[in-house]
Amino acid sequence: MNKVRLLFFAILKEKAGTNQADMDIPIGLTVGEFKVQLFDAFPNLPKSRANLLVAINGEFAFDSEKIPQAAEIALFPPVSGG
Repeated sequence: MNKVRLLFFAILKEKAGTNQADMDIPIGLTVGEFKVQLFDAFPNLPKSRANLLVAINGEFAFDSEKIPQAAEIALFPPVSGG
């Protein structure tokens, strides 16, 4: 297993009930696959997987990218602006 550190920001922090958590995920998991497990582990998060922004070790990541060992995964809600 791959133990990763999750960081929740904005409304996600409120919905998750914490600003950070550790999670064990399978080795070689992609960001898209991770999102499925994330919503299973934190059912109160908004269910908009497609709009969830993910950064791995400080770099924004796409759904097809694999999550490295012991990664820090920051989770952001969709951003809108004017």
